[in-house]
Amino acid sequence: MPTQTLRAGIALVVLAGIAAWAWTLSAEPSARGLVFSLLTGTAFGIVLQRARFCFLCNFRDFWQDRDPRGLISIAVALAVGTLLYHAVMMAWAPVPQPDRLPPNAHVGPVGFALAVAAFVFGIGMAISGSCLSAHFYRLGEGSPTSPFAIVGALAGFLLGFLTWNPIYLASISESRAIWLPHALGYSGTLALTLVVLAAIVVALAVFGRWEQGGVQRGGLRPVIAAIFRDRWPPVIGGIAVGVISAVYYFRVAPLGVTAELGSIARTAGSAQGLLPDTLFGLDGLRGCATVVKETVLSPNGLLVVGLILGSFASALAAGQFKPALPTGGQVAKGLVGGVLMGWGAMTALGCTVGVLLSGIHAGALSGWVFLAFCALGVWLGLAAMTRLFPAR
Repeated sequence: MPTQTLRAGIALVVLAGIAAWAWTLSAEPSARGLVFSLLTGTAFGIVLQRARFCFLCNFRDFWQDRDPRGLISIAVALAVGTLLYHAVMMAWAPVPQPDRLPPNAHVGPVGFALAVAAFVFGIGMAISGSCLSAHFYRLGEGSPTSPFAIVGALAGFLLGFLTWNPIYLASISESRAIWLPHALGYSGTLALTLVVLAAIVVALAVFGRWEQGGVQRGGLRPVIAAIFRDRWPPVIGGIAVGVISAVYYFRVAPLGVTAELGSIARTAGSAQGLLPDTLFGLDGLRGCATVVKETVLSPNGLLVVGLILGSFASALAAGQFKPALPTGGQVAKGLVGGVLMGWGAMTALGCTVGVLLSGIHAGALSGWVFLAFCALGVWLGLAAMTRLFPAR
């Protein structure tokens, strides 16, 4: 195992390589969005890895051990992002206009299909052991399960495209995209969101079990450990995720990690003649958009690449890069859970980042619906996995 100094040196080389790549891309004025996506993805990967920001893991920590830190981090991220998103939207459109939605925001259709897709996505999270965004950052940690979860998600997206037309005709075509500021205004939406999130935090604080830890003292070493090795406090991680989400929306698009996966699956399926000639209404809906790829590099693709590389550098510096050969069980769980998450993300037009996080930030009812039904799927999925695979 490399020494701490060598690990830190390699991590710096990785970050320097990312910076050099970004500088190379910046030579082309039209590629500035790509540069921003790469650098934002790198920062996002570092934050996710250091804060252990995983929707499934945070829910599981509370469900199994009543550890509220992770869920509080999610609530903080939702609150901070909502505040900043509303500042941006109020500058772009001071008064919510009927039948108009904020530019590019993930305000998806609310209906039966969304609820089912979120529920299935939650079950997939429970089976695979992480949400899709966490599987990306765990690639950087050397997870033996994550590669198979991502391969499974690609297959799930392909399955989603194959089932899209009948689902669209049966449910999605009749569903409305509900933006809460249309009914409550910006102030009302912001107040309601913050009150609900505050109530969630209070409930977590009351019913959670807090670990008692002493304050470390003794110069610079504990400070370095707190930044580069230990898990970041939930408030810090949540604030960082909320800020990244809002800044990325302002500069590029709503934050999401599945558009590139979906586009790869759509391109491959179309090339092989597996997909319908027309996917009804898909390209006109808000969410993590999928397209037939015509260029190698895309903003979402570089966001994800930066996420993986940033996580790798962070994990390496912390001594948490621990690759291992997968077991048969890890392969099976990754593939099965990945297929369910891929189908759910395609049908819901995004995942826990694209629909839940970016949707709630924008005041979309679809974000709250995804949260509720995804949490239900996670809860039932964890209960089933605990019964089928009890700890030995």
